[in-house]
Amino acid sequence: MTPSEQSPDTINPYAIEARKNARYYLDQVFYYTTMAFALSIAVALVWIIIQIGLTAMPSIQKFGLGFLFSTTWDPVRNIYGVMPQIYGTIVSAIIALIIAVPLGLGIAVFLSEDFLPPVISTPIAFAIELLAAIPSVVIGLWGIFVLIPFLVPFYNFLYAHFSWIPLFSTSPRGNSLLTLGLVLGFMILPLITSISRGTLISLPPHLRQGSMALGATRWETIIRVLIPAGFSGIVGSVMLALGRAMGETMAAAMLVGNANRINISILEPGSTIASLIASQFGEASRDQVAALLYAGLVLMILTLMVNILAEIIIKKFQNVER
Repeated sequence: MTPSEQSPDTINPYAIEARKNARYYLDQVFYYTTMAFALSIAVALVWIIIQIGLTAMPSIQKFGLGFLFSTTWDPVRNIYGVMPQIYGTIVSAIIALIIAVPLGLGIAVFLSEDFLPPVISTPIAFAIELLAAIPSVVIGLWGIFVLIPFLVPFYNFLYAHFSWIPLFSTSPRGNSLLTLGLVLGFMILPLITSISRGTLISLPPHLRQGSMALGATRWETIIRVLIPAGFSGIVGSVMLALGRAMGETMAAAMLVGNANRINISILEPGSTIASLIASQFGEASRDQVAALLYAGLVLMILTLMVNILAEIIIKKFQNVER
């Protein structure tokens, strides 16, 4: 009698119990292994924060919270403040989101809703994802030698016709917060597109079918059904992209102009925390290194706040869905 022909009564109960025990122990090994990896990430994050905080402690003790509101960065007198850098980081990241969110979401919808046959849409999606692999220093060089000469006439047009608007009230420069924001938008576009596309593709097919059956058009289905259903994933992609834009270093150092001042005009050069660290860390004295690491700690806290905000928004939306 072959094993397949054996009745359940002839199967060895000890073998069944042994298999159950083996599966149980494998599940336990998998659980504790993954938990150890997760805890190691948290421990590594705490360790990094502690090490940066210890190195930055002289500046933390000397300047306190005034470091966040001071506009002076003077290595000669050892007086430091990062208000212009915080301003530049936030403004450039907002410009990047204004550009990348509608474009990224539109591309994700276009590639996920069968507007093109798969033989065309799949290579396009792959090419967009490859953009994320371009080194930031290469993008910075592209911005300097290609994008800025292309944008200068547009900047002159904005200044000539819209200088009454405070955002365009100064004579344009090639290196500016607007230039950096445009480049950052290009850099975070693949992140928003790929995650949003994956979210839309993973939605259950019955959402589309049910909406169409009720008489909704294709665009009504996309806007009123699919995007709300995938809202948590889309918000997650936007918040991850925002963190990426705030932490960009080389492209920011090459394109923002590194001007230590606050100006409401986005046509003026500015500075970000990441560009400040990249441009000064190599030649910094001990006190300046402490100030730079204090600035890095501020940037890390800002990024963590962005991620916490993303989690809160996603959780609230998921609770509303339930």
